[in-house]
Amino acid sequence: MKMTDLPLAERLHAALAQQRASYRAHPVPSYAERREDLKQLRAFLRDHEHALCEAVNADYGQRSRVETRLTEIAPAVDGVAHVLGHLKDWMRPQHRRVDWLSFPGASNRLIPQPLGVVGAIVPWNFPVNLSFVPLTYIFAAGNRAMVKMSENSRHLAALLIDKIPAYFPPEKLQFFDETGGVGVEFSKLPFDHLLFTGSGATGRKVMAAAADNLCPVTLELGGKSPAIVLDDFPLKTAAERILFVKCLNAGQICTTVDHAWIPRAKLDEFVRLAKEIVPARYPSLDSADYTSVIDRRAYDRLMAALDEARERGATVIPLLPGPAADEARHRIAPHLVLDAPMDSALMKREIFGPILPVHGYDEIGEVIDAINAGDRPLAVYPFSHDRRRVEHILNHVMSGGVSVNDALFHVAQHDLPFGGVGSSGMGHYHGREGFETFSKMRPVFHQARWSALQLIGPPYGRFAEMMLKFLIGK
Repeated sequence: MKMTDLPLAERLHAALAQQRASYRAHPVPSYAERREDLKQLRAFLRDHEHALCEAVNADYGQRSRVETRLTEIAPAVDGVAHVLGHLKDWMRPQHRRVDWLSFPGASNRLIPQPLGVVGAIVPWNFPVNLSFVPLTYIFAAGNRAMVKMSENSRHLAALLIDKIPAYFPPEKLQFFDETGGVGVEFSKLPFDHLLFTGSGATGRKVMAAAADNLCPVTLELGGKSPAIVLDDFPLKTAAERILFVKCLNAGQICTTVDHAWIPRAKLDEFVRLAKEIVPARYPSLDSADYTSVIDRRAYDRLMAALDEARERGATVIPLLPGPAADEARHRIAPHLVLDAPMDSALMKREIFGPILPVHGYDEIGEVIDAINAGDRPLAVYPFSHDRRRVEHILNHVMSGGVSVNDALFHVAQHDLPFGGVGSSGMGHYHGREGFETFSKMRPVFHQARWSALQLIGPPYGRFAEMMLKFLIGK
């Protein structure tokens, strides 16, 4: 019987068993082997660039080829180059100081070794990026990988399942489509590590399932990431940068600006600028550069949130001429929402769409208190040239990451770790930290020819008392 003919749970367990057997037969791939795996990832992305863009476009209904190349393929290819340049150094054992009654000749080392088989559950919003960037670190650390795609990435999943076997054998890498129940069974597998990127609600379920196997997890979740514009920063520059990120992928980015805080005296000016900036980039809702909302369920959720805010007294401002929405193609124009109630859907849950609530403030303490009243965000975006005021925000608002005077760009820095905190996630990947996340940083102590314990006893005597008095300091 072929593996594809097995029942779902059996097929997943068989795939894991195949990869684990491969790991046990060859647990520590060489530097050269890991480099080859990374080059194969890059080759796949380059060889299938057009097909990847077309598949993502088909899954979305409309997404610019340029946007997919910019946000998905280019970062993944560039990330491989970064890891290739650092891999040899990351793989070297780290030498640590020897303590605690050791004679000369003893040594301490920290050896990075592969964990084994890593599972990755990938969301639909950046499915190429969020598959291949983690795979870069998973393979750099010497592991095997199983990747479960989203139900909203059917065209892409079919492409990956069809083409990846020409680049990697199944005992190294396998992709799985979400055909109903796959995600639940996948998260129950006894992986050596599990990476989940997605919503907090689903992340809690994944973590609970992984707990049955004591499987360590890295959770990259969402969060209501605020932009905070201080009065010393040029408002036009802030508006241009905030709105670029908010409109990118129609706001369907976990690290986008969820909402913005603007000095109250500058609110009207921010609205005027937004009405100029957005139409200059997207002349209408039909713009080929503007992305659709992923599906009808998401479209309905966002429209309902707009309706609720409007009914409760908020000012809702569409930023494109013509229709503000297209139900048939689930497209929604960028909107500003002024004075959305703090207990409304727009302010209580992650928006994940092209809607930007904007709040005015008089004192920065108001902003800090409002942010800290909710869950810790995935990112914070302060806009100010005053380092002291920026540091004040960073010291009083905890978040997963920070971009100062822009938004989102901390995620694009290959040498910085990426990850949330609290309800916005746990653990890191990207950079050296990504390599270490998917490695066992294994401590190894080598004893010298002689050990001090041989002199101490038992039977314990005066020498033991002297040594303990010296060590304790009494």
